[in-house]
Amino acid sequence: MTEAPLLIKKYSNRKLYDLSRRCYITLEEIARLIREGKQVKVVNSTSNQDLTTVTLAQIILDEEKKRRNLLPVSFLHQLIQYGESLRGSWQQHLSSSLEAVLATQAETGKLWTEWAMREWMPPDRKFDQGRTTAREHAEGHTEDALKAELESVKEKLQQLEEKIRETEKEMTETA
Repeated sequence: MTEAPLLIKKYSNRKLYDLSRRCYITLEEIARLIREGKQVKVVNSTSNQDLTTVTLAQIILDEEKKRRNLLPVSFLHQLIQYGESLRGSWQQHLSSSLEAVLATQAETGKLWTEWAMREWMPPDRKFDQGRTTAREHAEGHTEDALKAELESVKEKLQQLEEKIRETEKEMTETA
């Protein structure tokens, strides 16, 4: 069951009042609540007209002023140009696209957590599981691990040099 949205009243003096906490609230605080996963509903204090969309758009515009290019200019042009005619299909497409992105992020987070809990390592990495965990590896190689990896590279290089010598020897013998 989803949580009921926080009810915020907007007064004629442009002040916003959070009814649940019984205090005035700023647009920045509303944005923070939304980032925390809360739902909000903003209504006019006298008429109870829903002002949520206008308020959220204002938050986005304020963010745009602070961090340039939050929304691409081409997107804004298309939104103005085709906004009303594409309203229903555009809202549905944008909503489903955002849900897909969020689902992908959640799934990726689950995989990383699962790998960390199992101390997963890529197949080409071999560490002494008694000493080096995946978490330590992610934080950076330990000095011992770097030395071991360097020795492994040296061994492979020596093996490669030996194969080259053998190949050269075979080529000179057959010539």
